[in-house]
Amino acid sequence: MRQSHFFVQTLREVPAEAEVPSHRLMLRAGMIRQVVSGVYSYLPLGYRVLRKIEAIVREEMDRAGAQEVLLPAVQPASLWQESGRWDDYGKELLRFEDRHQRMLVLGPTHEEVITDLVRTEVRSYRQLPMTLYQIQTKFRDEVRPRFGVMRAREFIMKDAYSFDVDEEGLDRSYRAMYQAYEQIFRRCGLEFRVVQADPGAIGGEGGSHEFMVLSEVGEDTILVCPACDYAANVELASGKVAGEDGRRSVSEKERFLTPGAKTIEELRDRYGLDPETIIKVLVYRADDRPVAVAIRGNDEVNEVKLKRLLGARRVELADEETVRALTGTGFGSVGPMNLNMPLVVDDAVASMPEGVAGGNEPDVHYRHVVPGRDFNWDSRGDIRTARAGDRCVRCGAPLEEYRGIEVGHVFKLGTKYSEALSASFLDERGVQRPVIMGCYGIGVSRLIAAAVEQHHDDKGIMWPMPIAPFHVHVLPVNLKDAAQRDAAEQLCTRLEDAGIEVLLDDRDERPGVKFNDADLMGIPIQLIVGKRISEGLVEMKRRKTGEVTLLSPDEAVRAAVEAVRSV
Repeated sequence: MRQSHFFVQTLREVPAEAEVPSHRLMLRAGMIRQVVSGVYSYLPLGYRVLRKIEAIVREEMDRAGAQEVLLPAVQPASLWQESGRWDDYGKELLRFEDRHQRMLVLGPTHEEVITDLVRTEVRSYRQLPMTLYQIQTKFRDEVRPRFGVMRAREFIMKDAYSFDVDEEGLDRSYRAMYQAYEQIFRRCGLEFRVVQADPGAIGGEGGSHEFMVLSEVGEDTILVCPACDYAANVELASGKVAGEDGRRSVSEKERFLTPGAKTIEELRDRYGLDPETIIKVLVYRADDRPVAVAIRGNDEVNEVKLKRLLGARRVELADEETVRALTGTGFGSVGPMNLNMPLVVDDAVASMPEGVAGGNEPDVHYRHVVPGRDFNWDSRGDIRTARAGDRCVRCGAPLEEYRGIEVGHVFKLGTKYSEALSASFLDERGVQRPVIMGCYGIGVSRLIAAAVEQHHDDKGIMWPMPIAPFHVHVLPVNLKDAAQRDAAEQLCTRLEDAGIEVLLDDRDERPGVKFNDADLMGIPIQLIVGKRISEGLVEMKRRKTGEVTLLSPDEAVRAAVEAVRSV
């Protein structure tokens, strides 16, 4: 491919709207252009990377026994109403009416559509197991699209769905997809971790794992044990804290005044109280039902865990007017004693020897409050947000914190959708049973951004060979020099004959412009044809390491072919 004919326009200035390296570099390298917030056009350079990733995904999905389909982007609202997710999914679900006033959605995911397909086509256990997948454009009306294609409103996703007759079959399908995902991300040249995860809006009560590309700009926090294989998204992670299961205090609770102290920080600064010893009580609405939640003063409520414990669709903090009506006091003085609403207690609170708690009257707290003696609870569980330094629940080692970009997620759905949409089969005894489902997603377009985040320097992108838009970038320094021009052309021809993808920079530009653009675009191997071609030598530069080697054209061709084929 001649660069003078290639539709790519690099940018010298850093776009003002780009917050992270991948967004800046993808714009500057001419890979993408924004149409509207969260919606991008892929230019040829970016689309070539996208197609490379899609090819890897297809190869591994096909190798795992999955079959490719293509489902519609437009879905009827009736299917979402039938599954029960019409109200649950929230404002991210992009809804619209057609000319006949029928409600439709642009699909953010395809559980309903695939289940509807299977319920009309599958009748017998003889047709199972089966895994279907697609690579499809999805739409989510993000409240704040950001980071370029990393969190966009329109994006490309691979979603797969497995259908089995029993849980053992689901385990096999899940394991096959899990292993395929590991191979996909390895082939894309990514450093990743697999972590336990919350299934979120997809639902299902079985296992769930996320595949996280490690990156400082990742929007997810993961906690990892360095001593064992425990790793989890902070939404699900558990960690033991010091002081759990200590001896109970024998002191009687003692009332004391705390005028004007409404926050943990004020209690600490004015009265010398250690936040770990304070029992903080917050009032939530869980599906519009009030519930009090008790955690330690230095902890935060993990609302994902709270929602799961309560079996609620949504939870949100109550406003101060509601808190006053329910407790008789405002923020800062609510305590766990004598409440007229259900109380949920975090495990760390339930195990405290004693603590300081609000007195449910203005400017009053109590010392020596003993959980289980001075107050009881309606439910107890791990509802705090775990953090670095907590002890691993498996081996006790301190947990470490990392940032990650979620690029894949696998779920055991069970019968959540098959029961709701009546997708069933006849077993070998003629008994009708719901199919057992799994769901497996990969953010294909997000993988591009994740790869750039892990593979870049201050000059530009450094593509891993398997997903690079081209394998080799040939750079004649001076096109007016016939020897350089002819040598560059011959290198391109010989490499292309060997099956190598080559971009020839045949533009009439200064050498510095060519070299800067080459580093920005990040093609793994640069062959630079300059004055030393008169000595029968060209420079071979490896973009990732910056290593430069002087080789004959024959040696350069062999080295480039070997580098491409060795991965």
